[in-house]
Amino acid sequence: MPDRPHLDGFRRQARTLQRAVRAGDPDAAARVARHHPGVLPDQAGGFRLSAAQLVVAREYGFASWPRLVRYLDTVAEHGWDTKLGAAPAAGPAEEFCRLACLTYSREDGPERWAQARRLLAERPDLTTRDIWAAAAAARPDDVGRLLAEQPRRVAERGGPFRWRPLFYLVYSRFDQGVSAERVLTVARQLLDAGADPDEGYLFDGLPSPFTLLTGVFGHGELGRRRQPRHPHWRALGRLLLEAGADPNDAQTLYNRMFEPDDSHLELLFDHGLGTGDGGPWKTRITELDKPAQMLRTQLRWAVEHHQPARVRLLVEHGVDFHSPFEGDGPAWSPGDGQTPVELARLNGDMEIADYLVTQGATPPGPDPVRDLIAAAFSADRSTLDLLRAEHPDVVAEARRSRPGLIVWAAAHASIETVTLLAELGFDVNAYGRGDAPVEQAWETALHHSAMAGDVELTRRLLDLGADPDLRDQRFDATPLDWARHFHQLSTTDLLGPLTAPPASGEPV
Repeated sequence: MPDRPHLDGFRRQARTLQRAVRAGDPDAAARVARHHPGVLPDQAGGFRLSAAQLVVAREYGFASWPRLVRYLDTVAEHGWDTKLGAAPAAGPAEEFCRLACLTYSREDGPERWAQARRLLAERPDLTTRDIWAAAAAARPDDVGRLLAEQPRRVAERGGPFRWRPLFYLVYSRFDQGVSAERVLTVARQLLDAGADPDEGYLFDGLPSPFTLLTGVFGHGELGRRRQPRHPHWRALGRLLLEAGADPNDAQTLYNRMFEPDDSHLELLFDHGLGTGDGGPWKTRITELDKPAQMLRTQLRWAVEHHQPARVRLLVEHGVDFHSPFEGDGPAWSPGDGQTPVELARLNGDMEIADYLVTQGATPPGPDPVRDLIAAAFSADRSTLDLLRAEHPDVVAEARRSRPGLIVWAAAHASIETVTLLAELGFDVNAYGRGDAPVEQAWETALHHSAMAGDVELTRRLLDLGADPDLRDQRFDATPLDWARHFHQLSTTDLLGPLTAPPASGEPV
């Protein structure tokens, strides 16, 4: 979905497609054939706008144009425009809220929260007439008085982000030392006054709702330092769940899947994660994954990223670990027909593979390419030699099917595995992904070793022929740039003399 989606933009896309089909554009015809095969080629001249609208809707994952329109209506009601918090606010109360809360933008971090603390210290009265600031500061006296004066304030959207008061309380991070008593008292005041425990907003109109639970559990792509969980996450999360918050929170599951800590899952499972119909957000946006599918995605990530404790937890709570992954999914969780145990074997993770088999998973049958990759990731040279002897074309087939494999290996396997792959002819300068074992040309293995500060791996890659001047395909940055960005002094020092200086006029 585009950021901040609007119906007019989709209407323009549909009209553009209609004109292209009528003009005989082959790419447009291919889009129609893929998403609306009932329209025959000889009807192209009379291709209707309604048919173009259906194609556009299906390209974005909606079954029909009316379903897309319904989603945009939901965005209009529940959207969260991150631009609202990008610039300083006019008054001290709104500015405090802007600085105090997680925004899930690049601006999140301790520096902003320190500014919020200073502002509140300078203007301690800023919470007396503003319920959103009073909630963000967890001040029960102010919240109670403001609710008593005007009970409807509990449901009013306000502050810099146009959230309701409970959201400011839950997303506030400015004071890691705030007492649990104050936080829970304000939460109860607001819930007792009618606050919705399932409140959430659509980040720039994108489909996955950021809910109160999302704010409680925190984390995300910027990591725990810049997007920490609430200091009283367990008690606050339990309070919201007991008040009726649906535990099937897709954004929470995504934000927390990058690290092995399972405490959020344990609390959510205690309150029904994986059961029910998905709650009010699934009702609003029917295209969201069902609870069982959410957990299957979690299982795949855990299998591929060596999270054995999470795999066990998911299996113990009934998540399907037998079936192959099928259907549409994000790039890091494709429906490629592989089972969890096959994925574990493919990554050389015999601990997880053996566990799944002991729980009843069907052991995978022989597959020379998969077996060769598994042997490489286990650094098992004898099995590699046997496979090459029995299947002379297996190495060429593996290189053809996984050209960027060495990038995944650099991020998740041993130096010996990386060396083995290079010896097998995998291109040390290939582009791939280090966060998921899929083929997308994002960065090189050297980018990952530089980012990790792994001097030994960086030296080995350079010895194997890695080019330090190659730039990644997303940020146009060299491995040295990655090392600097992630404050890795050791690999910065190593790569600095080996990297060509930027051309005149380029940023350093």
